[in-house]
Formats: sequence, structure tokens, C-alpha cells
Amino acid sequence: MPDNPPRILITDFVWPSTAPERAVLAAVGAEVVEAPDGSETTLAALAADCDGIMTCFAQVTPAVVRAAERCRVISRYGVGVDNIAVDVATELGIPVTYVPDYCVDEVSDHVLALLLAWNRQVGFYDGIAKAGRWEGVPSPHPLTRLRGQTLGILGFGRIGRAVAQKARAFGLAILIHDPYRPAAAALPDEVAAAGLDDLLAAADYVTVHTPLDDVTRGLVGESAFRLMKPSAYLINCARGPIVDETALYAALRDGQIAGAGLDVMESGAPPASHPLFALDNVIITPHVAFLSQQSVLELQERTARATVDVLQGRLPEFLVNPAVLPHSRVALS
Repeated sequence: MPDNPPRILITDFVWPSTAPERAVLAAVGAEVVEAPDGSETTLAALAADCDGIMTCFAQVTPAVVRAAERCRVISRYGVGVDNIAVDVATELGIPVTYVPDYCVDEVSDHVLALLLAWNRQVGFYDGIAKAGRWEGVPSPHPLTRLRGQTLGILGFGRIGRAVAQKARAFGLAILIHDPYRPAAAALPDEVAAAGLDDLLAAADYVTVHTPLDDVTRGLVGESAFRLMKPSAYLINCARGPIVDETALYAALRDGQIAGAGLDVMESGAPPASHPLFALDNVIITPHVAFLSQQSVLELQERTARATVDVLQGRLPEFLVNPAVLPHSRVALS
């Protein structure tokens, strides 16, 4: 450890304060620097004299990573690391950590909330009741019994498995497709694997749980919507760019699919004028599927703990880039 206390840059956060992180980082006497904005110029300037970077949604680009000449760890608040130039960090010997299992309950609950809100037409009937209309009003999308319908899950990691377990309690049949799942891997009871096209054609509900990478970017696009049932409903609580929004808008407008529930979009903060927002058959939530008091506190503390672990020469609980170990800027054991 250097004589001077380490400086830790927090690029961005969406909770009231960084007090929980600071309490954990106190173990190494860290000085915490909170970035005033997430621009590449600002982050690169601040990263230049920092020993660690902790990031939520801000883009830790190749330029930011290369500017961080004394950085020994980059820690992601969350599951995906598509906002971090991991390849550059690996090249430069910087371990990257993440927390892939902190909000499994929250996200899987949110998926079921969107599914049930659509299935029972909660938004529509809320408006009808508040207008004083209590009898004889059919919903624009007929109510159908959930038991016996099919849920297609794209990606069968921690969250996909939790969704399957919870959906079975409602009597849904479960199909899964995961491009990264070994063909011989065992599946839970009453869960069946399917090819992507077969899943899309059979599912009454499709929920997305793959990581975002070159394989999955735009995975659910025009060709996927052509395969789906006109009565099918798409849910995305994973990463926005996995779904082609232009194709989704056309599919919803033209009745290729019945509806969609989105917690994430291609842009992190789309404007109120976004075309999808004008459609009645879309439910939008502002990237809150991960959110609960418990999950956020856990995320803050575990991200900081991973940072401390690396700075003290310990392997973090979850290392994104094990290829860094032979030439890491800090020896880990």
C-alpha cells in the first residue's frame, strides 16, 4: 500500500448519499471524490490521480481508463459492465469488479409486476374506475387466464432462473433460450430449452435477461417480432439496446405484438417526446427494477468492499476480467 491514502473516484450514483461506501472505504483511509458530471472530459481529468474508480451508469471509456495511470481497480455498481472499457482495463492491468447477484429478487419481482399489470390490464382499469365507470367496460386487450400460458425467457442466469421459479407459481409454462448456456447443462423441473425462433413463436410473454454484448445487441428486432404472436407481450428489464426500439415501435403500432413492458431503453434517459411513450400498449418504468432499500444498501457496501479487497491485495468476490491476474497492477491472492 502507498504511504498516501488512496483516492477513489465515484463517477455517479442514484441514491441519496455515498455514506455507506465511505464507511467501508474508511478501512483503507480512502479519500472519496464524487464527480460533478459524467462527461468523458470530467471523468478522465478526475481519474488521473485516483487509485480506484467506482461507477454506476457513467461511461468509463477507453480514454478515461487510459487517463487513470495509477488506478488499481474499477468497480461497477451493478450487474452489467457494458459501460466500462473492460478490454482496455485488462490490457493495462486493472482488475474490474461487479456485483452480479445483488438485485435478483427485485428484478424478477419487477418482471412479474409488468407481466401481471398487462395480463390483468391494471393501468386501463385504474383509469376506468377513476372515471366512475364500474360496469360493462371491456379492456382493449381481452383478459386471459394466466395459468397454462407460456413465458419465454431469453437468458437463463440468476435473474432468468428466479423469474422462472416465480412464474411457475402462476401456472405458466416456461421456455428458455440462452446462447451462453452449455447444451448439456441441467434445467430445473418444468423448464424446457428451445431455439430462439421456436421460443419467440410459442411464447405469450417474452422476457429479456441476457447481457449486452456484440451477440445480443439488437437481438430482439424486426425478425423477432415477425415470429411472435399478435397477442404476445415483451418485457425488458435487462439492457435497452438488446431490443431494437425502432422495430419495437413499428411492431406495437402495427399490431405485430400486443404490448411491451420496459424498464430500460436504448438511451439511458429518453426524452418525453420518445415515440414509444405515446403508445397505449406500453408500460414504462424509469430503470427501477433493481430498486429497493435493501438492494441499494447492499450494492453500495459490496461495491466498496470489492474496491477495498483489491486495494489490499485480495481477490474480490466477483472479478470480471480474470485475464488481468498475471499482470495486474496489484498482486491479488
